[in-house]
Amino acid sequence: MMQAEKKILTSVKSFVSFWQDGLQREIYATGIVEENVVHFEFSVPGNAQCRWHFNTDFSLRVEELAFSAGCELQAELGKSEDAKELVADFTMSETGKLLVTCRVEALRNEEIIQQLRKEYDSRLAHIQLLLQSERELRRKKNCLAEQLNSEKNDREQEKEEYVRECADLKKERTDLKKECADLKKECADLNQELYRITSSRRWRIATMLAAILRFFIPIGSKRALACRLLWTLVRHPVIFLRNLKPAKIKKFFAMLRRGDIECIGKKIKHCVSPNSPSFAATLTLPDVLPVHSERSRVSDYPVIRVPQWQSPRVSVIIPVYNQFEYTYNCVASIVKNSGEIPYELIVANDCSTDLTTQIDRILPGVRCVTNEKNLRFLLNCNNAAKYARGEFVLFLNNDTQVMENWLAPLVSLMESGEHVGLVGSKLIYPDGRLQEAGGILWKDGSAWNFGHGQSPELPEFNYVKPVDYISGASIMLPRALWEEIGGFDERFAPAYCEDSDLAFTVRKMGYRVLYQPQSVVVHFEGVSNGTDTSTGLKHYQVVNQRKFYEKWKDELDKHPENGQDVFCARDRSFGKKTVLVVDHYVPTFDQDAGSRTVFQYLKLFVSKGYNVKFIGDNFYRSEPYTSVLQQMGIEVLYGPEYAYGWQDWIRRNAAYIDYAFVNRPHIAPKYMDVLRKYTGARIVYYGHDLCFLREMRESELTGDEKLRQSALAWKEKELSVMRKADMAYYPSCVEVEEIHKIDPGIKVKAIPAYLFDNVEWEGYDFESRRDIMFIGGFNHRPNVDAAVWTAKEILPRLLERLPEVKIHILGSHPPKEVLELENEHFIVEGFVTDEQLQNFYHESRLSLVPLRYGAGIKGKVIEAMRYGTPVVTTPIGAEGIAAAGEVAVIQETAEGIAACIASMYSDAGRLTEMSRRSIEYIKENFSNQNAVNVIAPEFDME
Repeated sequence: MMQAEKKILTSVKSFVSFWQDGLQREIYATGIVEENVVHFEFSVPGNAQCRWHFNTDFSLRVEELAFSAGCELQAELGKSEDAKELVADFTMSETGKLLVTCRVEALRNEEIIQQLRKEYDSRLAHIQLLLQSERELRRKKNCLAEQLNSEKNDREQEKEEYVRECADLKKERTDLKKECADLKKECADLNQELYRITSSRRWRIATMLAAILRFFIPIGSKRALACRLLWTLVRHPVIFLRNLKPAKIKKFFAMLRRGDIECIGKKIKHCVSPNSPSFAATLTLPDVLPVHSERSRVSDYPVIRVPQWQSPRVSVIIPVYNQFEYTYNCVASIVKNSGEIPYELIVANDCSTDLTTQIDRILPGVRCVTNEKNLRFLLNCNNAAKYARGEFVLFLNNDTQVMENWLAPLVSLMESGEHVGLVGSKLIYPDGRLQEAGGILWKDGSAWNFGHGQSPELPEFNYVKPVDYISGASIMLPRALWEEIGGFDERFAPAYCEDSDLAFTVRKMGYRVLYQPQSVVVHFEGVSNGTDTSTGLKHYQVVNQRKFYEKWKDELDKHPENGQDVFCARDRSFGKKTVLVVDHYVPTFDQDAGSRTVFQYLKLFVSKGYNVKFIGDNFYRSEPYTSVLQQMGIEVLYGPEYAYGWQDWIRRNAAYIDYAFVNRPHIAPKYMDVLRKYTGARIVYYGHDLCFLREMRESELTGDEKLRQSALAWKEKELSVMRKADMAYYPSCVEVEEIHKIDPGIKVKAIPAYLFDNVEWEGYDFESRRDIMFIGGFNHRPNVDAAVWTAKEILPRLLERLPEVKIHILGSHPPKEVLELENEHFIVEGFVTDEQLQNFYHESRLSLVPLRYGAGIKGKVIEAMRYGTPVVTTPIGAEGIAAAGEVAVIQETAEGIAACIASMYSDAGRLTEMSRRSIEYIKENFSNQNAVNVIAPEFDME
């Protein structure tokens, strides 16, 4: 009996897929089967690569297929990769309706069964492959287990090697000690030789001749400048003569008439030094991709896939007109160096004729916005920005390459506070020289690229600062602000001065324009438009400068004349008071209490709008601490140039230094005399604690006569420093009383040593807290004594009462005598980060501060109270804290401390009340406003 034929479905579906704006799109259609013929109708864009899909589902066979006019078939009907669909590739010549007609026939049951059997066999083979893969994975697992055992043995060997290395290091340490002794002897010999030279008749004659020379040719005089010009001509005749151009000579005499001798000297140095071999040797060449001019085909470029984010934070817009090699390298550097910040790349193609037209094949993921006609730079940027989806819009030249971690600092600075409207990168040349660290605009509308041609590592180019403008090669602003402004002002079309105008507009709207040195971008300047301002697009640089001056003349009238007041012009600090802060080194605020105090006052000065400069006496760029200050907007002076030339820096900028905040008795004298000589600054000295009082107490405790003599020497030194200062600060009234006992005429006051804002009591979770903590930097001898006393005297008595208790010893650089005392109850944690320290404060039941000698208010006591951790301390530990007995437990003996801790350790109510009172005490006595009230007279604070 004949088997009935399978009926065809009355309606079937089909779809067309294609790429549009970097996204894959699909259009579906349903066709009605009439007499085995089905029609599908689609709306398809022109010039798009399309694919028609039809799912046969083992039941239908396509006998005939036809496409409507205007459709060019690229590939005949075939099966998809998974063999489940019939597909055909085609291109539409123009946007319109596509009609697909096909004749279908229902498969007989035998054919369907045959295809299903094929599918079954295929899947069975796939299962066999999976089983084979499982066996292979088991084999790899066994191999990895063997490898793990082998690595374990290797670790044991490494451990043995480590022990041997430690022994070698100890030997090396001994050798270094010997070398150090030899160096000390050599230093003594050199000092003796120096004394012999300075005592000689020749030295006296040379000194006298130098004095006579300085009398007739004073430093900073026109005669000295003439001598410098002559000396430069003799040393560098070719470079000197090359710079003798009419414009420069005219500018030289104009500056000479104004008496700006210092600025002329800097320009002479700049003209010569950047070309000298010694200057080039100090530069670090940036890691940039080489330019391959011979690459001209798509196949010459390795494909780089640009990451895709559904919600990008930053829309990076790269305006392009040809120069695909530079665009490719720019995108490659962005993909490599942008970190985890979600971004999108928009290439604004201004009718390029090179490989930019095929950018989606080489750089998939880039959104390419192609103009119908050539808009030129400014209008091209405005048009492309309409397609941005990010929270921020970033304009980046295509002739740039971004360096590692370039993007996050820009975003971080934009989010650092309110009223940040525009941020920009540090621009450097491929040879390592600085192109610009922010721009200066002068009264006549002319501009300076600040730092041009110098080393980008110099400190004056590495702190966050307000600037007049930032070159548009790399600038970022909020998209909402960009749209509110309306983009670049079209009066500056086709290009140039639009970046300066944008900066002035942003500032006029109440926002700040900031330079971010941590975002480094290499700029191949002049690639797109050349450097000749007399022809081509570069000609508009001159034309638009006049337009810019006319638009912003009233604002520019507030700016200085060209080359004047560079100290203020480079960071827009006009009208700001300048504070010079001096300490022994950049404050390591997470390692010692003194550094934390200096750091908090630096933050206070910045928050009050002062222009803050910092000198660390070792002139070392200690990281990450230096970068933290620079990101706060503080210029930190470091490096050999300032180590040997800090006095010249103070002399050159003396007129701008209003206040000096000088720290520590062993540092302050060196700077106070120079500040008095050259500046009219008000000098405030902060002693941290009285060294002579601390050492005298230690000598009384230990009976050490040398310490007593040292204390007497410190006494004379400290009193001398206080008398030189306009005001002396100490952290507690105890030091003030001791000083006035000796000399009531010394101007001295107590200031809050630690500043906290937004402090609120969050409760005291008794059940989750365990153990006791002690915190202190061990470069400070009183902390070493306190830790040893705790281990030997307090802990044994405490364990008799609380056998399970543990004391955690926290702090940097614990010495051998502390480390040797470690056991299961006396745990030496060593250095901890701020985050780890906060965890200890929140997880410990008590903070122990068992100081037996010292001076001044103790930061560890104040900090524990700030976190609501109850404190047990000694009279020395509580010194300087008014009404300390109301917020802390004070005991002098080891027995008394142990007994008090034991009695309160399990008393939840008492500990909770102490915690609450501690927070209230901090809020009343250690806020920023409290500090402002105290120091306002010396720093003219409001």
